[in-house]
Amino acid sequence: MIARAAYPGRVARWTETWLTGIGADGSETPPKWPGEKFGLPESGPGSVAGGFRRFAAFVLDLVAASLITALFLRPDIGDVEAMRSFNSAAILVWVVLTVPSAAFFGFTPGMGLLGIRVARLDGANSVGIWRAAVRCALTVLIIPAAVRNVDSRGWHDRATRTVVVRMR
Repeated sequence: MIARAAYPGRVARWTETWLTGIGADGSETPPKWPGEKFGLPESGPGSVAGGFRRFAAFVLDLVAASLITALFLRPDIGDVEAMRSFNSAAILVWVVLTVPSAAFFGFTPGMGLLGIRVARLDGANSVGIWRAAVRCALTVLIIPAAVRNVDSRGWHDRATRTVVVRMR
């Protein structure tokens, strides 16, 4: 689909013409800040978390998963097969580390350290297992989490009707 003229030069905006969000409901006016259309504040607690915090939380979770995996498997940099099995185990540990914590507490260990959490758009208290699992599966693919819209929500957030907000 061709991008609308109201959104020249902004990848995050032209994707909205074929994904849910701005443009899908016929609205041509972009929000003044990320999360405005959801009633979220512009800054402070409850505002949409920025990309740096989200990425840093992701990296912290990966490092934690690798360290936990290293307690049980020895990473051998010279052996390709050993590194392949170590990396596979680390991803499995990452899934076990992030899905239940996001589902029940609303944040992963990395998110908790950086003061951000996942919130459902319908206002429910917990994210739930299926939403956390879908978010995790799409995050593994990297692109769905990296391509964000004007509300700073990746495809994984839009698919699960969630948003990552600041806790402090």
